[in-house]
Amino acid sequence: MHLDISPTMIDTTLGPLMVRRRGSGQPALLWHSLFVDSSTFANVVDSLGQERELILLDGPGHGGSPGPRRPYSLVECAVAANQILDALGIPGPVDWVGNAWGGHVGIVFADTFPARCRTLTTIGSPPYPLSRSERLQIVPMVYAYRILGPAPFTGGIANALGGKGVSKSAPQAAAAVAEAFRRGSRRDKYWAMQSVMLRRPDLRPVLARLQVPTLVLVGRNDPMNDAAEAERAARSVRDGRFSVVTGAGHVAPLLIEPGEVTRHILAFWSESRNQRAAA
Repeated sequence: MHLDISPTMIDTTLGPLMVRRRGSGQPALLWHSLFVDSSTFANVVDSLGQERELILLDGPGHGGSPGPRRPYSLVECAVAANQILDALGIPGPVDWVGNAWGGHVGIVFADTFPARCRTLTTIGSPPYPLSRSERLQIVPMVYAYRILGPAPFTGGIANALGGKGVSKSAPQAAAAVAEAFRRGSRRDKYWAMQSVMLRRPDLRPVLARLQVPTLVLVGRNDPMNDAAEAERAARSVRDGRFSVVTGAGHVAPLLIEPGEVTRHILAFWSESRNQRAAA
């Protein structure tokens, strides 16, 4: 049976989060990038939904989900995801697919709840914290966003997540980022920026502890994601692998070449299933 269930709000320790379910099969949980929402997975849900029942959520302060209006951690995000699985009556493991922020949460989820994570895929998720120079550039913009809202920053966010010049090279992708960025509460999104971007920890030691099969995808021309460093981190995972995909921003692979992303994920799921069967 093919499922396409209307959005529902599920209470978590980070407040109510909006969740959608799509597709059929074993469950996979999809968590999006900071600044946008679950709509950025739109181009991959049909293909992935033929293999899995997809659980798409809007993170705190994004899309249809309010936020706690306080600092919070990636561990709290992982706990919220676990609470969603409990509320949906999903006791077994899920295949986690996380884009940027969602990948960071997935790394922590796989470490904190290993029995509930079958595989982990991260897309455009730098495993290291912001550098000092990046923080110096970003901190003033975060505070300005709190005062001015999204309007002055929409073009810059589209370029950052979709790639420089995306409004001309891929206007539909730019529009998708812009629309998602404008959705949600300004104050709630501000706290998300503070919590999971400015306070993002170094996740490389966590990756090295993971026991779940892990696929790390990095955009070929993403200036905010050091591909060599990401590959080293991916290779540190006991069952880790690394691939470069088309894209010049954290969200770009999902919007510019979604077919390439789904091919990697489906092949990874198939390989992991075969490994489990042979074990």
